[in-house]
Amino acid sequence: MSSNTINNGPIERLVTELHKLPGIGPKTAQRLAYYLVRVSKDDASKLADSINAVKEKIDFCSACFDITENDPCPICSNPNRDKTRICVVEEPLDVRALEKTRSYTGTYHVLHGVISPMNDIGPDDLRIDDLLRRMKLLEVEEIIIATNPNVEGEATALYIQRLLEPFEVKITRPARGLPVGGDLEYADEITLSRAMEGRQPF
Repeated sequence: MSSNTINNGPIERLVTELHKLPGIGPKTAQRLAYYLVRVSKDDASKLADSINAVKEKIDFCSACFDITENDPCPICSNPNRDKTRICVVEEPLDVRALEKTRSYTGTYHVLHGVISPMNDIGPDDLRIDDLLRRMKLLEVEEIIIATNPNVEGEATALYIQRLLEPFEVKITRPARGLPVGGDLEYADEITLSRAMEGRQPF
């Protein structure tokens, strides 16, 4: 097999697809591709099957837009959750992180990103309109805007706060126990729990 065939064949296509994944640069994509060439056919099939299973069985909750196998998700369908409080987060991983603290008993709303002009992501690309629709349907007492404490997260939080002003609802932000520039998903459970307990008016 010639090098030209390799460069223009399945490996190049695999590198291209892996490079589309978040945090995967071209060099990492190449390393992953050549690693997959070396693994057994059985292991490669298991990986492919798991990806297909995710696409076939996992969807978004029609209420909060977290990932779920059932709609509505277990949190939204749980009668013991406080439906008067909604915690707005960037990604489904943030829901997992906050749930580990066991200190928050309300519901969530997943934006699936943040406003980022540098990456051509605007408000219409997020689930902000869906949040406003929920506000009109539910008797919400508090919105906790728990976007990450970085430039994009703060800008998104401010944008949402302005949109929520007409609803006359309590708007809070987790306390500053979270490191500036950090992501919720990487914060330890104690830090997250204290940040949620000490949340402050926006």
